[in-house]
Amino acid sequence: MDYIKLNKSNIDNEHICCAISDKKCAESYALKKQWLKNEFDNGYVFLRLDERAKVFIEYGPAEKAWVPVTAPNYNMIGCFWVSGKYKGKGHGKALLQQVIDEAKKQGKDGLVTVVGTKKFHFMSDTKWLSKQGFDVCENTPAGFSLISMDFNQGKNKPVFNDSVKSGECPDKKGYVVYYSNRCPYSEYHVKESLAETAKKRKLQLKTIKLENMKQAQSSPTPATIFSLFYNGKFVTTDISVCMDSRFDKIVGKSI
Repeated sequence: MDYIKLNKSNIDNEHICCAISDKKCAESYALKKQWLKNEFDNGYVFLRLDERAKVFIEYGPAEKAWVPVTAPNYNMIGCFWVSGKYKGKGHGKALLQQVIDEAKKQGKDGLVTVVGTKKFHFMSDTKWLSKQGFDVCENTPAGFSLISMDFNQGKNKPVFNDSVKSGECPDKKGYVVYYSNRCPYSEYHVKESLAETAKKRKLQLKTIKLENMKQAQSSPTPATIFSLFYNGKFVTTDISVCMDSRFDKIVGKSI
């Protein structure tokens, strides 16, 4: 199993797994690459299988993560995905083990990540990570779980920041989306697909792009890639809700 780490020297010539052949998301894809270039300076890592495949893990110091979590001396896992024919081949465990080994070499207290209390779209598999040794630190009313793998049984367990603990966003009227360029799909689907979907239905829509780490760390949602709220209540992390063909079905199940 050959895995490669992307960096400023090779990222222009390497793919980043998601949206490889999705031409309509080309601008979003470029924005994700630029986001990665910026975050490499903060110790962020993008590790992937050396194939044209969606097999990768992203991680970095929790203090620098674009997530509203406080977890000093932990590494935060971001996107973690093994798809298609590559499932069941041991790639998930192999990638996670590399992250564990590196964190221990760095003297970290453990790993931390955000998942759903049940499986959320575009978030890691909660049950699988629990089997690998992650335990729940905290849950939110919106259905998010903060889970960690602790190396030293430290007293300072990771916690969600206050901004997410109510499970709601400040805007209580209409639809509100929070998103960032952490994902190569978000920019296109929020600005194009969802805008068109909302216009067709004459919906009140507000979009909030998280432009920097400080904004992300004070966001009302731990899913800073994409989160949809309605009248202040969390609805979904599923970016496909932006599409006209998916909006009514997904929203109808949630509100």
